[in-house]
Amino acid sequence: MYAVIETGGKQYRVEKGDVIDVERQAEVGDDGAVKFDRVLMIGGQDDVQLGAPTVDGAVVKASLVDEVRGPKIRVFKMKKRKGYRRTRGHRQDLLRVRIDDIAG
Repeated sequence: MYAVIETGGKQYRVEKGDVIDVERQAEVGDDGAVKFDRVLMIGGQDDVQLGAPTVDGAVVKASLVDEVRGPKIRVFKMKKRKGYRRTRGHRQDLLRVRIDDIAG
């Protein structure tokens, strides 16, 4: 059984036991539980449930593995012949989660 979830403006196809990196969110429970309720699709061996836009009552439960940071991204701005140059960097905070259960 697999599901397509949406979190942080991105969509992920997940199965039970998968470990994925998602953007940091505030809905992490005290016991490290993470719940994804924006489930767009659930698929199995012979049937597929499509949401419009989400599947009603479907929840993907996961547990927090680690808090990590993404790769460094360099942002460089320049205007030719003006002597204007700016360099900035960014690293996104990510949550590494393990998918425990797909219910719906």
